[in-house]
Amino acid sequence: MQKLINGIHHFQESIFGSQRDLFERLAHGQSPETLFITCSDSRINPNLITQTEPGELFILRNAGNIVPPHGASNGGEAATIEFAVAGLGVRDIIICGHSHCGAMKGLLDETLVADTPAVRQWLTHADAARRTVQENYADLEGAPRISACVQENVLTQLENLRTHPSVAARLARGQLNVHGWVYKIETGQVFAYDPVIGQFAALTQASIPAPSTPKRHLTVSI
Repeated sequence: MQKLINGIHHFQESIFGSQRDLFERLAHGQSPETLFITCSDSRINPNLITQTEPGELFILRNAGNIVPPHGASNGGEAATIEFAVAGLGVRDIIICGHSHCGAMKGLLDETLVADTPAVRQWLTHADAARRTVQENYADLEGAPRISACVQENVLTQLENLRTHPSVAARLARGQLNVHGWVYKIETGQVFAYDPVIGQFAALTQASIPAPSTPKRHLTVSI
């Protein structure tokens, strides 16, 4: 806790002053262009990865970067998505998974979440990813199997995202794009799903099109 308190004082004394104009503008409202949905994992820092400033990303975090289908949960995810899309008018939604995801390990091996019933229940919203891995990646074990699950889960959550009315309406009007990313912690690389090749590929400065119906077997290279 002392480290956090020291950090607050450092922010107030050394950083805030140099960005005072920014924070004064933000006090009057926000207009982020992107909703960034990612895992609660402490190793993931969306603003650091994307080099964005306060006010540029609207961020939703939970275990496993999960988006329950519309009507399947009374949690805050649906409200956050609806507010971002209908209230703030974001133009892009990114669902970003990551390497070494503990939620995906628990999804594939329920013994790891046997003593955490709330986590086990939450992960049922990713059950399609679990079954896809079980039935289509039987040849994989260990880290490659987890990697496959991380990628398939991103695609599963994109499908769930499209069931939300505010998202579906904006997608139909061409006013919203959705993207699937995977962040590799140990290299800093970000891989984006490319519907043209049906795979995740290293993100470059070239624009990435919005995902279409994905192919259901990925080449596990992350």
